[in-house]
Amino acid sequence: MKRFIAITLASLSILSSNVYAAEFNINGNKVNADVQAVDGKSMIPIRDLLEALNYDVEWNDKTKTVTANGENGKAVFKFKTDEEIKAENTHNDNKFGLVYDGAITENVDGKVNIHPISYELKGWKVAANVYTPAGYDETSDKKYPAVVVAHPNGGVKEQVAGLYAQNLAENGYIAITADALYQGGSEGQPRNIDNPANRVEDIHRMVDIISQYPGVDSERIGALGICGGGGYTIKTVQTDKRIKAVATLSMFNTGVVRKNGLANSQADTIQERLKSTSDARAKEAAGEDIPYTTNMLDTVTEEEANKLPDGMYKEGYFYYGVTHKHPNSTFTYTESSLMELVSFDATHNAELIDQPLLMMAGSNADTLYLTEEVYNAATGTDNKELYLIDGASHIQTYWVPEYVEEATGKLVDFYGKNL
Repeated sequence: MKRFIAITLASLSILSSNVYAAEFNINGNKVNADVQAVDGKSMIPIRDLLEALNYDVEWNDKTKTVTANGENGKAVFKFKTDEEIKAENTHNDNKFGLVYDGAITENVDGKVNIHPISYELKGWKVAANVYTPAGYDETSDKKYPAVVVAHPNGGVKEQVAGLYAQNLAENGYIAITADALYQGGSEGQPRNIDNPANRVEDIHRMVDIISQYPGVDSERIGALGICGGGGYTIKTVQTDKRIKAVATLSMFNTGVVRKNGLANSQADTIQERLKSTSDARAKEAAGEDIPYTTNMLDTVTEEEANKLPDGMYKEGYFYYGVTHKHPNSTFTYTESSLMELVSFDATHNAELIDQPLLMMAGSNADTLYLTEEVYNAATGTDNKELYLIDGASHIQTYWVPEYVEEATGKLVDFYGKNL
């Protein structure tokens, strides 16, 4: 465990040339001081000093900022280097691994830019992307509203969540989207745990980070949850009032569907499935190989998928497995996850939502009833709207240009009025 030693400004005034501004996060508080380099080695002496005192230290050459944190690690993030970004994204020609149409391919001054960062949650590193508007200058006093974007079940930040984050940045917002802990590019073992409490904490942590990101007005933070990320966003905003306006797109109430099946198609098998998940938990406790659910992207061929009934699962196969495929995206999760999932319901305590609420879904979505149920349960806010995207299915709201444009326009109007 790291010692948590308070460092005063006086103890840092040990250098004599090339003054830089340093920012330290000490006991959860920001401390700024002018410090100096030695022999042109930037902040290395300061970094060595803090590491000797058993701090984790991050150094950003671009902004000449070093951040040190002890046990709590609050609101500390690190910009990834070009080398790290390149090493993490080798599956396509996009430098950042983005798989949606119109994605940023390089950062250009004066344009919308993307900033891959990492930060800690529960001792693991979270992989995230921050999108900044055209003309953004981190040294300016200008403040921007911000939006945290939670990705779908099985999805990653480079897919639909990134698309909407980029669209929001194009309309003047700073937006962050992060891979859930244990999933995607984020750390965490065992892999692909799907725990509602974790997903909710993922969103709380995005708010922690973005609220202290340069240029963000911490009093103007909104949230957007997509698919399963929508259900978890609904749960998050019931208690996290730092989020001033909340929107969902094609919301998926994961626990309800995992318990009863889509449209209650599996309600009569719940006890059998709970026995299976209990057995899986016992195997984990005994140190055996961790049982995982079947990943249809690996077991179903395109020909077989074409024969599936029209709807979210069929379209999801082609979105995640063919047209917008990403190596970190998967439909599998630990079998023991079901133990926590079946007790989750986004409608529970929905009356605690008093923020402005926008819930969007395709009029042809087979998941529309899930959005309607949460909308009706959210009785604590008078400022709410259920908006149907005419003709769209669940998955089509992720990528079909006219539906994405319509949803983006609605989001910009909504956040513009409420942030």
